[in-house]
Amino acid sequence: MRITIKGQVTIPQTIRDAAGFHPGTEVDFVLGDDGLVRVIPSDQLRAERTQALDRAITRLRGSADTGMTTDEIMALTRG
Repeated sequence: MRITIKGQVTIPQTIRDAAGFHPGTEVDFVLGDDGLVRVIPSDQLRAERTQALDRAITRLRGSADTGMTTDEIMALTRG
């Protein structure tokens, strides 16, 4: 397979069929830590990022315990 001067590559029909890529499908290229490039539908990447963000928020939720009361915090913010 060869990359054109415009940076284009033709994805073989068997790969497109197996991946469910149809004309007009938006795809993203993701470079893994291992150096491999994955071609995935754009909506799948958005879903993966949303899931990762949701997991991070869940881990952080309720973890900001300062040992101060609300009134003490408000007094600090008001100066």
